[in-house]
Amino acid sequence: MLRAAAAAAAVFPSRFAAAPAVVVAEEVRSPLLRVLGALRGGRVSTLGRRARFCSNSSGSDSEAAAAEAKAEDAVATEGEADGKTSSAIVPTSPRPEDYLTVIALPLPHRPLFPGFYMPIYVKDQKLLQTLVENRKRSVPYAGAFLVKDEEGTDPNIVTNSDSEKSIDDLKGNELLKRLHEVGTLAQITSIQGDQVVLLGHRRLRITEMVQEDPLTVKVDHLKEKPYNKDDDVIKATSFEVISTLREVLKTSSLWKDHVQTYTQHMGDFNYPRLADFGAAISGANKLLCQEVLEELDVYNRLKLTLELVKKEMEISKLQQSIAKAIEEKISGDQRRYLLNEQLKAIKKELGLETDDKTALSAKFRERIEAKKEKCPPHVLQVIEEELTKLQLLEASSSEFNVTRNYLDWLTVLPWGNYSNENFDVHHAQQILDEDHYGLSDVKERILEFIAVGKLRGTSQGKIICLSGPPGVGKTSIGRSIARALDRKFYRFSVGGLADVAEIKGHRRTYVGAMPGKMVQCLKSVGTSNPLVLIDEIDKLGRGHSGDPASALLELLDPEQNVNFLDHYLDVPIDLSKVLFVCTANVIEMIPNPLLDRMEIIAIAGYITDEKMHIARDYLEKNTREACGIKPEQVEVTDAALLSLIENYCREAGVRNLQKQIEKIYRKIALQLVRQGVSNEPAQEAVIEESSDHGSANKAKNENLEDPATENATMANNTDPALEEASESDVLKKTVDHDVHPAEAPKEAVLTDPALSTDKLCTPEGNKDMEGAKEEAADKTVEKVVIDSSNLGDYVGKPVFQAERIYEQTPVGVVMGLAWTAMGGSTLYIETTKVEEGDGKGALVLTGQLGDVMKESAQIAHTVGRAILLDKDPDNLFFANSKVHLHVPAGSTPKDGPSAGCTMITSMLSLAMGKPVKKDIAMTGEVTLTGRILPIGGVKEKTIAARRSAVKTIIFPAANKRDFDELAPNVKEGLEVHFVDTYNEIFDLSFQSDTETERS
Repeated sequence: MLRAAAAAAAVFPSRFAAAPAVVVAEEVRSPLLRVLGALRGGRVSTLGRRARFCSNSSGSDSEAAAAEAKAEDAVATEGEADGKTSSAIVPTSPRPEDYLTVIALPLPHRPLFPGFYMPIYVKDQKLLQTLVENRKRSVPYAGAFLVKDEEGTDPNIVTNSDSEKSIDDLKGNELLKRLHEVGTLAQITSIQGDQVVLLGHRRLRITEMVQEDPLTVKVDHLKEKPYNKDDDVIKATSFEVISTLREVLKTSSLWKDHVQTYTQHMGDFNYPRLADFGAAISGANKLLCQEVLEELDVYNRLKLTLELVKKEMEISKLQQSIAKAIEEKISGDQRRYLLNEQLKAIKKELGLETDDKTALSAKFRERIEAKKEKCPPHVLQVIEEELTKLQLLEASSSEFNVTRNYLDWLTVLPWGNYSNENFDVHHAQQILDEDHYGLSDVKERILEFIAVGKLRGTSQGKIICLSGPPGVGKTSIGRSIARALDRKFYRFSVGGLADVAEIKGHRRTYVGAMPGKMVQCLKSVGTSNPLVLIDEIDKLGRGHSGDPASALLELLDPEQNVNFLDHYLDVPIDLSKVLFVCTANVIEMIPNPLLDRMEIIAIAGYITDEKMHIARDYLEKNTREACGIKPEQVEVTDAALLSLIENYCREAGVRNLQKQIEKIYRKIALQLVRQGVSNEPAQEAVIEESSDHGSANKAKNENLEDPATENATMANNTDPALEEASESDVLKKTVDHDVHPAEAPKEAVLTDPALSTDKLCTPEGNKDMEGAKEEAADKTVEKVVIDSSNLGDYVGKPVFQAERIYEQTPVGVVMGLAWTAMGGSTLYIETTKVEEGDGKGALVLTGQLGDVMKESAQIAHTVGRAILLDKDPDNLFFANSKVHLHVPAGSTPKDGPSAGCTMITSMLSLAMGKPVKKDIAMTGEVTLTGRILPIGGVKEKTIAARRSAVKTIIFPAANKRDFDELAPNVKEGLEVHFVDTYNEIFDLSFQSDTETERS
């Protein structure tokens, strides 16, 4: 608006100035020139048929003569009123009217009128390079066309949308549809970087598209419709336009350059040029300007321009009134605030929101008004106090910003706003089963929580801690719970967190103070009862800024979080309805006071059967879709998945299994692409006759993407004969393909004589297109089959070897069961005799054992001697033999109180020279009196025993309840004995198979 007003002010000062002027014309036939002369109020002198306009402010005859000589070439002749201009532009060869094919340049903001400069920014490098090259070849012309607004948008509304960015992305027909048909032939006067300066010449209309990138179009040059230069109505309209422009010029002096530049390039004014000039310098809507540009009837164009300049005059008057009101308000010592005050007055006149204290207070009050009934009284009181304080502070003070930010946080929180929960147990069961396989104990606990909420009518926030190895789905379970309950979900990880302020917030006095994570969560989700997932709570750090674990106590304690106090807000917040779900790998790392607030749900991991279901139903399906591979193009057999699980992915979770499956499908995708398969949407090939080399390449590439070829390929993928191919044939083809990647089928297609470029680019080749497609369709793509035999080609050699080293353990070797952070595993404890002699009894330990296991070995040695003395008093093995006990995999540290009974059995086997029973494993700690103590990790150890094909397991009797809670598929096929004393283990370990069957 200001720019338009400024432009209007510069229109005619050098030609229409209020000072006296000399109008030299005796036979001036052009009515427009007579009007301009009348407006100048000057003298008339006879100098032939040319009229000169010159300034005579000084009254000097010599100056007037010089001005007349300087303006001579800018004077219009009689024929200008008929549309036949005497343009001052030096004609070039070829002339502008000879350009019938031009590059189309989109103008996002305003149309370009003839005689005006316009700088635009060209971000498309290809288009910019083409313009530079054309300019070098003396073709400095292009077509400038206004871009249409998107459907459903108001051109008068200014938004922060990425419209310009979207225009730059449009190409070809899409861009052509967005351009107005009528534009301007523009001369490219200069190119600096990506800025191109255009000078408008004449009107154009697009007739058809010639080239897509860059967009090149054929155009027709438009001329004004014939008109009567002596028509009284046209005269009167032009007089009113000039009069209005003169009124506008009285209040602004910023448009002089427009007048000088326009007359320099277009010559003097006539009726059509006057209409163009008035519309161009106005600040009107771009669609109204485009309407003037498209109007070829001179009278109608003058009428449209008159409306625009009348609006410009109203804007100029409004500007005057605003300036006058502001000048009266400002005193001498307030001059430096002039621009700010003017800006405020303009915003107030336009109805825009201001940023002063009154507007801020109104915004905060409007926010809290909707929550007033639910907001706690103590919070409302604090907000009122802070609003009163805000009114008393200066906007430039630092305290003002602190108070504003504080009020912003206080008013944006969802005080008393709770989302509706879904207490449908069946719905929750369905969602949990969709997202996760197994985990029945976790799902049962969530359903219990929902059932209690349904009976009570409301839910009370709880703190659930999911513990287990990495990759078992702890984080995704939290997301599924939120979906089942229809609660908002928010996750933040506290792994390595060492600053208490992240939990409790900073004091407001600090620079850059922020509330804690919990307040940020409430602002983000917009409800007071979200599900908050606190990830990696066992990895909390502790630094100089305090102990975050202690700060979490108030957050997670159901008795305290009703009035949780954030340091920044300093008002109590009710978090009792928030459902907290924590995740941890090792609960022993969580401080006991914090652990006491949680309900622990252990997720031990998945057995092979569960991993098979997860891989088949979840991981493989999602990975295949992510890689863009269709189900009929690949088959991964159960044997391959089983081999992948047992030899590559033995950990408790399935994250590594997902990585291996993704690795397989990436290689399959590469293999399919090399065979010429494309699952992209088919596009019609457009092949044009051309002897140009680039056209030949284009035709060749389009033929490769022919829909017929692709459809034939996909049809052959599902050929039953291919599905029944032997594994050896598939393996052979896979290996051959991997060994010779350069001989890809795609290259063969490129050089196929049937698809030769020469044929495609000739009439004969076009006649044979159908035959070429049929031949391409005959090329078949083998269905990729992944089996255990060729699995290594995709994922490499196996990572794990069989944990079971011995089919039948020899004397002195016993299999034990261990727990690790990645799940359960089996390990052997080996004992051998080093030296024998009277009184040589001793014990040597190796295998990277921790202090607890070393003590267990000493206890086992003592208990073993006592048991051997009881069973065979004549055997003096321990008294006279130096024994070496070793636990294999010495590079892996081992510790824990559950290997005592295994060590005793190993020592007794060596002392008696008798191997233990086949397929037996045991775990448990032993006291000096032979009692068996309970252990942990029952599920992990049971899974490890199943993986090693162990059939008999010995557990402490105290762990019977833990074993009974396991899923039936975990316990299936196992013979489990629960013992209280080691004598029971002795009987189970050393009795023969016949005795076992009889018992």
